[in-house]
Amino acid sequence: MATTAHDRQTKVGRVVSDKMQKTIVVEVERRVQEARYQRTIKRTSRFHAHDEANTAKVGDRVRIEETRPLSKKKRWRLREILTKAEG
Repeated sequence: MATTAHDRQTKVGRVVSDKMQKTIVVEVERRVQEARYQRTIKRTSRFHAHDEANTAKVGDRVRIEETRPLSKKKRWRLREILTKAEG
């Protein structure tokens, strides 16, 4: 059975680098509860995502979707740009 778009995981994050060709680095922030004191803390993860048209710029909020491996580090693809960076 082939996978459909509904099976794929999506994440929303901020572009922190667009220096590579057709690749952006997206930082995704999540909140987790610290085990011992039950305090909520922020954790960030960075994902390399494929941007075919080089449209996303640093500071943009974007949605990325998981895909087949495109290179050693790229396993995500740019789905849409939610908000453009100011300035």
